[in-house]
Amino acid sequence: MSTQNKNTRKTTADIRKMKVQKEKIAMLTAYDYGISSILDECDVDMILVGDSLGMVVLGYDTTLPVTMEDMLHHTKAVSRAAHNSLIIADMPFMSYQISPQLALTNAGRFLQEADAQAVKLEGGRNQAETVQKIVAAGIPVMAHLGLTPQSIHQFGGYKVQGKNEDAARKIIEDAKILEEAGAFSLVLECIPEKLADEITNSLAIPTIGIGAGVHCDGQVLVINDMLG
Repeated sequence: MSTQNKNTRKTTADIRKMKVQKEKIAMLTAYDYGISSILDECDVDMILVGDSLGMVVLGYDTTLPVTMEDMLHHTKAVSRAAHNSLIIADMPFMSYQISPQLALTNAGRFLQEADAQAVKLEGGRNQAETVQKIVAAGIPVMAHLGLTPQSIHQFGGYKVQGKNEDAARKIIEDAKILEEAGAFSLVLECIPEKLADEITNSLAIPTIGIGAGVHCDGQVLVINDMLG
């Protein structure tokens, strides 16, 4: 984790600098004031208000039923507690897939109404235009490749992605496209360790792994999983 002074909000520039300096990046999820306060006090670099709250807080089977109102409500609570960590809000299903303009409107709500500093969205080259539009408006975007839970029905379950050569090549290409579109960081979920290592070494932006081995620039965990 960063050794940055307390009471100074981490920025996306700080996160990118950590990759350059080969400092490992720590990211954990939080969905409420109490956990957010603890993580912030522990100087966790980034707090993700994940749409995983649908499963671990709201009791759904997937993340798909989570709404913008759900995400805004929980992001507000997390933001009220955290003053040091960079707060990233997950964009829920259908809040950005319809059009880049709708995506920009919803991304703006997270900063304007819920005091997040960045948003995260899933998808590869198909979301490059959306990432570009949001970033052009001054809103930092974290991208997400590999196992993208909002596409769970397309994948046919929670399975490792990028295992064959063609699938791996597509993920590598998507990663570079998203970097070029302006993403400041990239989550790699449930892909082979060797593939994650190759992507990490090929990008200037930090990679954050979850189920992707030890070679990413940082790691993210769902707080409920970490605590057991």
